[in-house]
Amino acid sequence: MADTRKIIIDGGEVEVDPAMTILQACEVAGIEVPRFCYHERLSIAGNCRMCLVEVVGGPPKPAASCAMQVKDLRPGPEGQPPVVKTNSPMVKKAREGVMEFLLINHPLDCPICDQGGECDLQDQAMAYGVDFSRFREPKRATEDLDLGPLVGTAMTRCISCTRCVRFTTEVAGITQMGQTGRGEDSEITTYLNQTLASNLQGNIIDLCPVGALTSKPYAFTARPWELTKTETIDVMDALGSNIRVDTKGREVMRILPRNHDGVNEEWISDKTRFVWDGLRRQRLDTPYIRKDGKLQKATWSEALGAAATAMKGKKVAGLVGDLVPTEAAFALKTMVEGLGGSVECRVDGAKLPADNRSAYVGTATIDDIDSADMIQLIGTNPRDEAPVLNARIRRAWARGAVVGLIGEAVDLTYEYVHVGTDRASLIDTAAKEISAATRDGKKTLVIIGQGALTEADGEAVLSQAMKLAENAGAKFMVLHTAAGRVGAMDVGATTDGGMTAALKGAEVIYNLGADEVEIAPGAFVIYQGSHGDRGAHRADIILPGAAYPEEAGLFVNTEGRPQLALRASFPPGDAKENWAILRALSAEVGQTLPYDNLAGLRRALVDAVPHLGAIDEVPQNAWTPIKESKPAKATLRNAVKDFYLTNPITRASQLMAELSAIAKARREEAIAAE
Repeated sequence: MADTRKIIIDGGEVEVDPAMTILQACEVAGIEVPRFCYHERLSIAGNCRMCLVEVVGGPPKPAASCAMQVKDLRPGPEGQPPVVKTNSPMVKKAREGVMEFLLINHPLDCPICDQGGECDLQDQAMAYGVDFSRFREPKRATEDLDLGPLVGTAMTRCISCTRCVRFTTEVAGITQMGQTGRGEDSEITTYLNQTLASNLQGNIIDLCPVGALTSKPYAFTARPWELTKTETIDVMDALGSNIRVDTKGREVMRILPRNHDGVNEEWISDKTRFVWDGLRRQRLDTPYIRKDGKLQKATWSEALGAAATAMKGKKVAGLVGDLVPTEAAFALKTMVEGLGGSVECRVDGAKLPADNRSAYVGTATIDDIDSADMIQLIGTNPRDEAPVLNARIRRAWARGAVVGLIGEAVDLTYEYVHVGTDRASLIDTAAKEISAATRDGKKTLVIIGQGALTEADGEAVLSQAMKLAENAGAKFMVLHTAAGRVGAMDVGATTDGGMTAALKGAEVIYNLGADEVEIAPGAFVIYQGSHGDRGAHRADIILPGAAYPEEAGLFVNTEGRPQLALRASFPPGDAKENWAILRALSAEVGQTLPYDNLAGLRRALVDAVPHLGAIDEVPQNAWTPIKESKPAKATLRNAVKDFYLTNPITRASQLMAELSAIAKARREEAIAAE
C-alpha cells in the first residue's frame, strides 16, 4: 500500500495519502468543509478563505484547508497524529467573519437571481453566516461583462473565486478571462472586452458559486424547485455525455451535466447544453401523406396503411440516422430484412468494417487518454467533434503527453506536432520502425476521426491507422460523430458494400431519421423522424417520431459503452416513440415483430447482442487488424464543418444558428497589423 499518514479530524482518526490537502482528508472522513474557490477539477487558488480550519499546535490562526497538505502538518510532542478541528470556536468565528466580508458588497438580488434555490452563497450564508450585518457604507457596484449569447453576467454579485478564469484557461484552453485591479478595485473581466470563443463556455455557469454567471437563454423562465429532473444521455456527439434534463410540464427548460468520471467528468459542450430550443421548433407532430405533389395531414391508420401498401412486394432499403436509439435500429433491421430488404447505418459513407468491433470502435477507453504519453490524431478535429474529449487530451498534453496530428491544421487549444495533411504522411508514419523501448515504455493512443473514413479509400486509411497502432503497441480509438452509429453497427444494421449497395435497385426507402443524406429522385420514401428537416422534405409519407429526451433508449458511445437514456418529456401532438411506430407498421406489412413493449424489445436485443446488456461497461474488443492496403494521395478532411449545425435538432434551434453565425464571423475577421 502507498505511504499513508494518520490524522485526527474532529476527534476521529483517518488514514490518508500525505499528498492530500486537509480539505480532501476531511471529505475522506465524511466531514463537510465549506468552500467557494476550491474545485476538485481545477487548480488550487486558496483565495476565498471559506474553508478555514484550526490546526492544533500550528500557528495561532486558522489555516486554509484547500491549500495545506497533510504532509506539512506537525505531529504532536510525543509523535501523535496531527489534530485538525473544523468546528471549534476559532473556526466558527473565522467563517462568520469571512461570510460577513463576502456579503459586504453582495447585492440583495436573491428574489430575481437565477441562481436562487441552488446557490452556494445562499446555502453557506444560512449554514455558517450570522443573522445581522455591521456594514453601513455604500455598496460597490461593477459593470457587467458581455460574454456572448450564452452566459449572462451580473458582476456585482461576483465574489472573485476565479473558478471561471481557471476553467477557461486550464480546461477550455482559451485565455480571454482574467482578474484586474487590486483590493476593492479588483474585478473579473475579459481581455479587450472580447466575447468567449469556446464551445465549452457554458460550464462556467455551473462552476459559479453565486449568481454572477447565469444561463442567458434560460434566464427568468423557471425556478429549480418547479422542474422535474431526469438523468439521461446526450446525443449531440458520440461521447455519450451524462446529462440531466430539467422539464417544466412538457417542455425541456434546460440541460445540465452529470458527473461520470469515465466519460465526460462533469463537463458538457455548449451544443449539448443549449440545444433545447431546437426541441420546440419545426417539430413533426402528425403523420403526412404526399398527394398530388403536396404533403397533407393524415391519421396514423391512414399513414401506416399507405406505408404498408407501398412496401408490400417491393424491394425495401432501410436507412438508420445518426440520433437513432439502438432499439429502433434493431426493430427496423428485423422488419426490413424480414421483407427481404437491406439496412444501412453508415449513411455518411464511412468505411467501417461491419463485423470487426476493434476496427469500428477500437480497443481504447476514454480513460486511457489520462495516462497516455503519446496521442496520435488522424483526420479529426476533436475540438469540434467531441469538445469534452478534446479537454481531456488537453489535460494529458498539459501533463506532458506529446500530441501528433495527421490532417487539417486546426486550433485544438494545445500544441501538437503537425505530421502532415495527407495520406502519404500517414503511410510514412505507419511504416516507421519503433524501438521496443518506446513501445513498452510509452503508453500510446491512436485516434482516427470520421473525416478519414468517409472518402472512397476510407478502408485503406483505416488499415494504415491500425498498422500504426500495431507498430507502436498503441491502443486504438475510432472517434465517431453520430451518437447512434456504434449501437446500430453492433446490431448489424449494415449492408455489404455500404449505402450504395443498400440503395441499389430499392423501390421503397425507409428513412429512419437520416437527414444528412440526399436521396435521388425515383424511389418512394417513407420518413420517420422528429423534425421537418431535409429527410421530411424528400418524403412521400411522414411518420412523426420522438426526439431524444422524449423516449427511453440505449446509446453506445464512441468507446463502445452502452448507456441508458431515460424519457424526460413526451413527444408533441400525435408523434410516437420510434420503436412503437416500427412495431405497429410491422403488423401492417405482415412481419409482426415479436414484442409488444420496450422491455420485450430489449430482451430480444440483448439475446442477439449480449454485450448491450452490460450497461455502463466497456466491453474488451479482440484486436483484429484489417488487411493492409494503400490509400490515394489526397489530403485528409475533417468530418464536422460547422460545430453548431450537425443534426436536425441543432438546425431547428435559433440559438445554434446565431452561434454558427458568430463563429463564422470570428473566422473571417480581418487580422490587423500589430
